[in-house]
Amino acid sequence: MRRGGGRRFPKPSLAPSTAAEATPALDASVIRNLDSAFSRRDSDANSLCSSRPASTVGAILNFSDRATQVAALRVVNTFLAPAVTLRGPLPAARDIQAALRLLVDRLHLPRNDATFDDDLIQDLRLLGCPYKVTRSALKAPGTPHSWPVLLSVLHWLTLLCHSQGDDPDAPSGPSDDLLLYITQSYSHFLSGDDAAVETVDEEYASKARMTGEAYVATARALEKEAEELETQVNKLISGPSRREALESEKEAFNADIHKFDAVVNAWKTKFNEREQSFGDLEKELEAKVSDTQRAAAEIQDLLKQVDAQPVNVKDVDRMRREMQAIEDDIANAEKGKTALEDKVWELEAKLVTKLEELERHAEQCNQALKKLKPTVAFQYMIDSKGSSPAEMLGTGYKTVLKPALLAHAEENKRICLSNLENLNDLQKQLQGNAKVLEEEGIIFPVSRKKMTKSVHLFKHYITFYSI
Repeated sequence: MRRGGGRRFPKPSLAPSTAAEATPALDASVIRNLDSAFSRRDSDANSLCSSRPASTVGAILNFSDRATQVAALRVVNTFLAPAVTLRGPLPAARDIQAALRLLVDRLHLPRNDATFDDDLIQDLRLLGCPYKVTRSALKAPGTPHSWPVLLSVLHWLTLLCHSQGDDPDAPSGPSDDLLLYITQSYSHFLSGDDAAVETVDEEYASKARMTGEAYVATARALEKEAEELETQVNKLISGPSRREALESEKEAFNADIHKFDAVVNAWKTKFNEREQSFGDLEKELEAKVSDTQRAAAEIQDLLKQVDAQPVNVKDVDRMRREMQAIEDDIANAEKGKTALEDKVWELEAKLVTKLEELERHAEQCNQALKKLKPTVAFQYMIDSKGSSPAEMLGTGYKTVLKPALLAHAEENKRICLSNLENLNDLQKQLQGNAKVLEEEGIIFPVSRKKMTKSVHLFKHYITFYSI
């Protein structure tokens, strides 16, 4: 522990502070007062240290113990992080050397890489290190027998850095302005200059006020920035999240991929069909080429045979007559073909006429069917592309119309039989009435003839429809 009244020498690596340069020189009385105050604090500290028992001094740690090594390594890593990290139980040699160099730099000791080991041993001896390290341990720092000694040196140097105030986690002390204000105010107070004290207070108060206003402005700016950030956060929360947007975009991309796959598959199918048709065409072409080659070979054979055969005048005349006969046959065939084409045209015209007649008859049949009102609706539909009566008329007239007409005929027959029975009853009644009239002597010849005629007509009608 550093004593309160001891003076710490300035570090050679640090540049002179601007606040120290701006500090005005104090007079001799102020320095005497401060020295007396600090001397009183030193005497109090000395008396306090002398009053403590000797048992409070910590014993030397045993770095051969595993638990002690872990604890010491944790302290060293905490101080050196994140520049260097020693990984137990046996760190690498380059990490140990880097840690030693970093601690030497933190202590602001002169370092020469060429003679680092000798300089380190000398520095440890001058600093009063209780642990002794050898050159062999520094040459091979990663071995098990040299690691405890080096760990003890690392731990002791780390504690020394802490005691020198080289602690990055330590809270920062008061500012130079505050220390200057306290020093000047206390010096003027000791000298009894109240006006100077008030002047220093006013100056520091004005500076503090300006600093406070600057802090307030900074705080307001930070509040405004916080509000803007909160607004942005609310917008981000209210709107779809980045993941949802990416998921929707992913779904759209997947849909596009499916569409593209469908298009590619369709084109693949078409391409396969084209390849298949192309293969068929190639086969047909090969067949035609082979036929052409075979015909050409036959022609060549025939030409060779013709060239090989002797030709005389009689054979030439005979061949001329045969050729003339063949030409006549071709002309007759052409004439016959023309005649057949004319007949075909005539037949087509007749077929068109017959087809129109069939359509007209079908329309008449449909009108007659509408008048009959069969139980099953049916209409004739002429198919001009048919090649047989069944294809032209269809099979509906057999399966639909004929059973309906038969049922209608049976119904008419039943009605006619019922009417015939009614007619017989009426005839019997008429005969009875005629007998009654004859008995009464009243004869109506004309009326009787008309009634008889109507009865005969009705009987004929019933007989016709019953057939």
